[in-house]
Amino acid sequence: MSQQQQRQDVRTLKSLALRLILLLGLVSAFGDITYESARSISGPYLALLGASAATVGFVSGLGEFIGYALRLASGYLADRTRSYWIATFIGYGLILSIPLLAYTNRWELAVLFLLLERVGKAIRSPSRDTILSHATHQTGRGWGFALHEALDQVGAVIGPLLFAAAFLVRSSYHDGFAILWLPAILTVVALFVARILVPAPEELEPPKTTDNPESEKKGGLPRTFWVYALFTFFSVAGFANFQIISYHLTVNSVVPAAQIPILYSVAMAVDALVALIVGKVYDKAGLISLVIIPFLTIPLPFLAFSHSYALAVASVVLWGAIMAIQETTMRAAIADITPVDRRGSAYGIFNTIYGAAWFAGSAVLGLLYEQPRMYLFIFVVAIEVIAFVAFLAVRTANAAQKVSEV
Repeated sequence: MSQQQQRQDVRTLKSLALRLILLLGLVSAFGDITYESARSISGPYLALLGASAATVGFVSGLGEFIGYALRLASGYLADRTRSYWIATFIGYGLILSIPLLAYTNRWELAVLFLLLERVGKAIRSPSRDTILSHATHQTGRGWGFALHEALDQVGAVIGPLLFAAAFLVRSSYHDGFAILWLPAILTVVALFVARILVPAPEELEPPKTTDNPESEKKGGLPRTFWVYALFTFFSVAGFANFQIISYHLTVNSVVPAAQIPILYSVAMAVDALVALIVGKVYDKAGLISLVIIPFLTIPLPFLAFSHSYALAVASVVLWGAIMAIQETTMRAAIADITPVDRRGSAYGIFNTIYGAAWFAGSAVLGLLYEQPRMYLFIFVVAIEVIAFVAFLAVRTANAAQKVSEV
């Protein structure tokens, strides 16, 4: 084969990979328009149907737990069956449970529909990320995941605003949910187009001649991955979620309650923009770019839990930037440190650990919020220092892994 033909083949693969990434980004955007709308209003809607505050809190926590914990099993099964497209279709298909909320008047049934969507997210995420990882081999891991994240966040911004507009016009939750049939159906249609375009995404990433011999010997994931999982846990555990930040801003009258949804949209917009930047940085710098996560997380509580409006806005911008790094480069790194045939399991484990860290950290921060604020600040600083030490261990383990692959 001539060099000109080889270059043409490379350009063709890159073009195909880019189209797949953009299509999956469109799938995520339509999906976010659908389920982020429901997530933004599910609490008031369940209360309207007669659910208690305790029920709303329990359902919200259970939904997030399901959304992350089941990824461990779904990632493992996807690797065993190699049915990544099927799992992705099942997962996104369950988004259709959201517009069904328009036809229920019982909170128990509404809870079922909301939890079904979270189950769908758990089923689809490891398989979708595995498909994405193959495509990003052609475009650059960081840039590919950044494009997907940016489109995903566009949906996260549009969704709640669309529902709010529909609700203002019709003053009906049911009508608002009924409108979500359109993005829900478009989610599945866009996914069909992606599947037709690239039925075998693994062909976009040729296997390495020596693909992680350490993992092949042990029949599992390489040591680098497990050290990286430790870094993920600690870096995320010190990250304050938007719910507790917005709680502080509201109860202390730092920001008017009506502005909280606007600030959330601002955070999502920042997430989308920063994702594009950090994706490029990751492709140039590699794993070292992740060291910024602990250093950005440490100042967040000092800004977010102040009583200054300007610092509150700054904290929201910083929160969105940190989310962009977590959702983009942290996912991209998984593809670079794990073997192809274990990637679905790796993403399942990674997402489970991420969710566990988010849950544990949020619980601790919630408890510490009721104490003198200094305890909360000390916790965040301490946990992020541990995350930094874990990152140094990741670099050491990754260097050793690369040597073993030579």
